[in-house]
Amino acid sequence: MRVGIVILPEHRWWIAEPKWRAADEYGFHHAWTYDHLGWRSLVDGPWFGAVPTLTAAAMVTSRIRLGTFVANPNFRHPVPFARELLTLDDVSDGRFTLGVGAGGAGYDTTVMGGEAPLPRDRTARFGEFVELLDQLLVKDRTSWQGEFYSAEEARSAPGCVQRPRVPFVVAANGPKAMRIAARFGQGWVTTGPPTEDLEAWWRGVAELSEQFTETFVTHGRSSRMSRHLNLDSAPVYSLSSAAYFTDAVGRAAELGFTDVVAHWPRHDGVYAGSESVVEEIAADVLPTLGH
Repeated sequence: MRVGIVILPEHRWWIAEPKWRAADEYGFHHAWTYDHLGWRSLVDGPWFGAVPTLTAAAMVTSRIRLGTFVANPNFRHPVPFARELLTLDDVSDGRFTLGVGAGGAGYDTTVMGGEAPLPRDRTARFGEFVELLDQLLVKDRTSWQGEFYSAEEARSAPGCVQRPRVPFVVAANGPKAMRIAARFGQGWVTTGPPTEDLEAWWRGVAELSEQFTETFVTHGRSSRMSRHLNLDSAPVYSLSSAAYFTDAVGRAAELGFTDVVAHWPRHDGVYAGSESVVEEIAADVLPTLGH
């Protein structure tokens, strides 16, 4: 089992940098940050861009994989975004993973003055976004005329450090998004179902895992895919204690997940907790997981 940690892009770098360094030193396998223009209850607080944050993180770490959790089409076009991904892959020397999802109907959409797309359009846009990114990162030149995006002789030199391109971890809970993940992903990530009942959440996660297995087989994929579970989509914060975290990791492993993702504790509000729990997990839990 591999364990990842999300560090929200809400701190000035002199505060954020030690957290990224610590994640690397503690032995986490991957570290992520949110890719939003603003996020839910934190929309009025400090917030920084994901790509510059990850670039800076790449410069102060040496081992840990870095990624977006998750990028989405709400405010991005694949052509300029592909250049940013090439840069992140290069600066990190091949330690970057693109976490990508369909996006919701919140601040990221309204802040730019647009109307949120209907769910069916959002999924279709997502599929086109991922497919075009795949081509842009693999091919030397890409021309594309789709329903949502266009590209004309888009160049991609020098190409990715990781071949044939940076890995995609695709967020998917519904059947259409799962098909996109099975087609283009090197990994799948789920949040599980929305519920305030912890046991119901775990049952829902088990059902989604079974559904993804069926989708994966249907698409004839022979290579293995990593399976990531966002533990903090559950009604209980995963780093509330080392004991709870250890139990959650065990349950995720039983369901076939290869990776779990938790969030660095905040002082208050969402993901409120103590950094001492992170230190305890680093000292006593991570070394036992063999990741």
